[in-house]
Amino acid sequence: MRALIVYESMFGNTRAVARAVAEGIEASMHADILEVGAAHDTVPQDVTLLVVGGPTHALSMSWPSTRRDAAGRSPSVISRGRGIREWLGGLPGVMAGSRTEATTFDTRATAHLSGSAARAASRRLDRLGYPLVAAPVSFRVMTLTGPLAGGELGRARAWGRNLGVEVVARRASNIS
Repeated sequence: MRALIVYESMFGNTRAVARAVAEGIEASMHADILEVGAAHDTVPQDVTLLVVGGPTHALSMSWPSTRRDAAGRSPSVISRGRGIREWLGGLPGVMAGSRTEATTFDTRATAHLSGSAARAASRRLDRLGYPLVAAPVSFRVMTLTGPLAGGELGRARAWGRNLGVEVVARRASNIS
């Protein structure tokens, strides 16, 4: 079994969460992590769990214009090319015989707003035919550029660990 974590990150916060999620998943299965610009245009057939993460911009997944705005705030922006919106928009539907399950996460500066990149990405994955293994999760950053709020990396590791355990258990019960 193998997990693939595809992330978009502007200032490094979402990348840090993606790495922590991967560390948690590694307790149950191998986990690869890719910045969205390096991700393939299809999900490999051997991926058991797809996790997609990105920052919340303008109450949803980033747009080219919001990524340009982020780049204007820092010379060290990580995801300069396509974002998860474009990557998900280019994915074909679930391939016949695929057993890939999916979930999403985001980072955002406030929990008071109703918009979420993770919820938008989750809806997109659902429309593509991916069974959703968990509800979207948000991780909080202190300001627009970070840092992450205290305890968020530990929470991301625990979430990843729970995801891995759940997917492995579900697969084992389907085999029995």
